[in-house]
Amino acid sequence: MKIMVTSLFVQDQDKALPFYTETLGFVKKHDVPVGKFRWIALVSPDEQDGTELLLEPNDHPAAREYQKKIFADGIPATMFGVADIHQEYERLSENGVKFTIEPTKMGELTIAVFDDTCGNFIQIVQK
Repeated sequence: MKIMVTSLFVQDQDKALPFYTETLGFVKKHDVPVGKFRWIALVSPDEQDGTELLLEPNDHPAAREYQKKIFADGIPATMFGVADIHQEYERLSENGVKFTIEPTKMGELTIAVFDDTCGNFIQIVQK
């Protein structure tokens, strides 16, 4: 068994898509209309056959409430691995990404957290 797709609730799919592709650098694998929303799945440019990140609309009240509460508490919705967190921090900062936690050493890991502008905090980590 392996993880094929993981979902991330977003407030606005049209806003999230360019942020996750143009700013973060993910590659759009699927963008299929599904009723009033879309099945938007992204992949890492280095693993295009790997796990897909689904930009899931937070249209359901439970999804909206969940997203709102973890954001209010400063809890990252997901975590992405990076090879060089300081380089990634600089690149993203130069592209206007707002960090709530700058690169910080935590044991054997270094983490940073940013606002995705779509209702989530995202953590990046370097092992």
